[in-house]
Amino acid sequence: MVGQMQISWPSTIVELILGLLWHLVHLLVSLFDLWSHLSDNLECYLISSGLLPKYRDLHFERLNYVGVVVDSREANNVLKIKQLLRWLSTIGVKYVVLYDIEGVLKEWLKPGIKTPRDENSRTNLDLSAHGGMAIECLSGSDGKEGIAKAANLLCSDFCNRNTHGHNKLDNAFTEADMVCALREVGSGGPEPDLLLVYGPVRCHLGFPAWRLRFTEIMHMGSLKSMKYGSIVKALHRFSHKYQNYGK
Repeated sequence: MVGQMQISWPSTIVELILGLLWHLVHLLVSLFDLWSHLSDNLECYLISSGLLPKYRDLHFERLNYVGVVVDSREANNVLKIKQLLRWLSTIGVKYVVLYDIEGVLKEWLKPGIKTPRDENSRTNLDLSAHGGMAIECLSGSDGKEGIAKAANLLCSDFCNRNTHGHNKLDNAFTEADMVCALREVGSGGPEPDLLLVYGPVRCHLGFPAWRLRFTEIMHMGSLKSMKYGSIVKALHRFSHKYQNYGK
């Protein structure tokens, strides 16, 4: 009995120490997360108030197109989407690509909006209410249909080459061939310079990968917690990033 007491006491003390260490680590992580959240909110408030000079003047020399990915479960929040578009227009963005995988955004943007067609985009929307900012709407079905049509076009071209006796070495598909095929079927479109992702996970949520070759992707958190200051901060971060592709 005494031997069992001697064995159990050390193990109990070790368990208590480990438990205290776990709670201490958990407390430190929680405090750090709370501090990060508060500091981020404070910075966004100061940016929105114009009290931080470095965020007052944004330069868009390299920012031609902005992509916005929204989780389909939050895409029904029409007021938030309109507010986001209004903020982007106020900042000076001229071309926006909106995307959600289920096509919710395309549905509610249809009524009362003219949809001019061109060789680069099938759903290029021009909203005069947002300062003439051009808006393109995409969904997961666009990506599937586009890649299927482009593949059929390439296969047809491949068959024609074989029929006319071309060299087999010329039948290899290149990236340029795929880009041309996507453009011919109306699924090419411009590549966003910056992609803002509103959703629960840090990924592009199915945005057409062939339009993200050189795109800077930034995760913005949930749409319902969207802030004007966070958008300005993201655009400011992008303007100071160095990209050496094509050099």
